[in-house]
Amino acid sequence: MYNSKISGLGYYVPNNIVTNDDLSKIMDTSDDWIKERTGIHQRRWIEKNSGDTTSIMGVKAAEMAIKNAGITKDDIDFIVFATLSPDYFFPGGGVMIQDMMNMGTIGALDVRNQCSGFIYALSTADQFIKTGMYKNILVIGSETHSHGLDKTTRGRGVSVIFGDGAGAVVLSREENNSKGILSTHLHSEGKHAKELSLISPGLGTRWVTDIVEDNDPNDESYYPYMNGQFVFKNAVVRFYEVINEALNKNNLTKKNIKLLVPHQANLRISQFIQRKFQLSDNQVYNNIMKYGNTTAASIPIALAEAHQDGHIKKNDIILLAAFGSGFTWGSALIRW
Repeated sequence: MYNSKISGLGYYVPNNIVTNDDLSKIMDTSDDWIKERTGIHQRRWIEKNSGDTTSIMGVKAAEMAIKNAGITKDDIDFIVFATLSPDYFFPGGGVMIQDMMNMGTIGALDVRNQCSGFIYALSTADQFIKTGMYKNILVIGSETHSHGLDKTTRGRGVSVIFGDGAGAVVLSREENNSKGILSTHLHSEGKHAKELSLISPGLGTRWVTDIVEDNDPNDESYYPYMNGQFVFKNAVVRFYEVINEALNKNNLTKKNIKLLVPHQANLRISQFIQRKFQLSDNQVYNNIMKYGNTTAASIPIALAEAHQDGHIKKNDIILLAAFGSGFTWGSALIRW
């Protein structure tokens, strides 16, 4: 069997910066309130008529990743696209990427695992390469949250958290089994699904004709719901468990971690995990302050930015971890 390595990285965020002070003008909130609870200072939201969509942002990040890998789009054998906010309800975003990038008739797979979507997508691509089926796989996480948020005081507990953006990596075959992705670990606990969810449009539970007929402007089911404290309490436990799982699987300890890149859900969660593992500031990469929570895009954006800024070197042990809606969570351990 082969190993897989990240051979190229790229990310894209919209130009439009929305600060906490900007939000205080349209809802009852403040810069201090948001920073204290989330650590977020600003986020990027797509502007109307900018031309950006979830798929288009994914293409922009993918083009950077392919160029960074030193290959061309014709070298890509397969696409794995992670998002909760595709351009269309169906078909999925993967085929949109294939068309927009004018690729051959390669396969395209969508992953709908929200905040842990990129870890699930990376793990899926890793298995395809390990078995020798593919040589270069494009793995993308891209999200457009701004179009679906309740930007009023009623929705402030959720809407201030999320941002738009995309990140991508090229995963390539690696002959050296001690390099690249050493292991991935995936988990779920569906009994808590409703604690972080978006109900409508859920076509398996509600008819489109009923939604149209109701046409209720006060229907909150169209907006994301989050039981914030409950999610936080579960996240810190599962983060800790899945990070330890990755280290134990590879006979490593926290001292071996060069850089932990957690899903950027809430700076307080990342700081809690940092203290739990007694990691230095240089061992944990956070950029939620600038971009907010971009769910499936958050880890590839952070990873690409960390690499671009020189925080990742050859042979470094890099640990990725995520927790989110589902509940689903996972980790990936990489020797760079």
